[in-house]
Amino acid sequence: MQSLSIAGMILAAGKGTRMKSDLPKGLHRICGIPMVEHVARAMKAAGVQRPIIIIGHGGELIQEALGDGYDYAWQHEQLGTGHAALMAKELLADHHGPVIVAAGDTPLLQPTIFAELFEAHNSAGAAMTLSSSILPDPSGYGRIIRDSEGKPTRIVEHKDASEAERAVNEINVALYCFDCETLFRILPTLSNSNAQGEYYLPDVLEVIQKEGGVLAAKVYEDQDVTVGVNDRWQLALAENELRTRILQRHAVSGVTLRNIDSISIDVDVTIGGDAVIEPGTILTGKTSIGSGCQIGPYSRIHNSVIGDGSAVVSSYVDSAIVGQNAAIGPFAHLRPRANIGDQAKVGNFVEIKNAQIHEGAKVSHLSYIGDATVHEAANIGAGTITCNYDGFNKHRTEIGENAFVGSHSTLVAPVKIGARAIIAAGSVITHDVPDDAAAFGRARQETKEGWADRWRKIKKAAGKQ
Repeated sequence: MQSLSIAGMILAAGKGTRMKSDLPKGLHRICGIPMVEHVARAMKAAGVQRPIIIIGHGGELIQEALGDGYDYAWQHEQLGTGHAALMAKELLADHHGPVIVAAGDTPLLQPTIFAELFEAHNSAGAAMTLSSSILPDPSGYGRIIRDSEGKPTRIVEHKDASEAERAVNEINVALYCFDCETLFRILPTLSNSNAQGEYYLPDVLEVIQKEGGVLAAKVYEDQDVTVGVNDRWQLALAENELRTRILQRHAVSGVTLRNIDSISIDVDVTIGGDAVIEPGTILTGKTSIGSGCQIGPYSRIHNSVIGDGSAVVSSYVDSAIVGQNAAIGPFAHLRPRANIGDQAKVGNFVEIKNAQIHEGAKVSHLSYIGDATVHEAANIGAGTITCNYDGFNKHRTEIGENAFVGSHSTLVAPVKIGARAIIAAGSVITHDVPDDAAAFGRARQETKEGWADRWRKIKKAAGKQ
């Protein structure tokens, strides 16, 4: 943002009763990450090194979700925004510059918004700079009250406003920049004589005004500053807006998106150029899609890596790795720790779990491969399963390079199939098979001439009795 050290705090201690959830309000996710983390990331991107997050209800869950990249201050009693900000006093005891204060339920805030606020604050040499916006219908928002010279003198909450004050359409968007020392000098002096019985952070403005301090206001035309999330519908609307931005970002970077209304991409997903994302596709978590991939239609990929040039068609991929120029699906299921090599194929109705399918290997139809290693160019026939679980422990299967496993084979782990070995269709394999060997693990076929006709006559006679 600039060379001057700037601090930041995010108010996220409230329960959010209108969300009708046991989850802390700030932890409701939008495009893959908690709502409060969107605000925190934007603040970091604007130059705040370690934003302070004020936590209360479910605070431990917020700390666990966001991790060590932030500082945390507790508000154990919910006594209002002024009281919440006061909880950061100890953490900012040695800070002598400006501090930005934002709400944790404003997930559409962008780094530029914070940067513009600081610039307005710094240019004015202000003790406090507030943010405002002009709304046709300001109902529910606090109003900015200005004097005859147009200078802000106070902020009045909607519930405390007179009829004349409610007619004002300039609203407070709960985004501020303060001189840090001034803020923490005034906060303990605030009164809670208001309709809510709370200590309001905006009341700092009136104290500074009476002291003759410099006040400034940054008026935003960008409606993102007014988007707060108080219930599940507002959450859905905010996510819809952010999802559109994410799709646009990928499209202008060289990704083809077919039917954008049906595609969902989380904020941390990366996609290489010339990839094609087909309708109905959902990309979540920290998924990485390589260049030139075809994903979908109707694929869901979570926390996975898909290599350049690979296709994932109508399949579900969770915490897996797919190499380059591989073919997945349709209707494949890659479970955690599936690792699919370059030019490998995992076909329709195949499930892979904790298994490595090496380069050029094929598992084409109706198979389950779990806790296994399938080496280069091996071919796994339709209906093959690795019996990896004995009811107590998991065991591994190893299938050598260029091995051929016939259809409807059952490989009872732990077992090793050697390189270039052949497993006859319909076999149950319980012992290792050496390199270049063939294994037949099935009963000898017996054919009874004319038996079928006799059987039908017996059944027909029985039916007449």
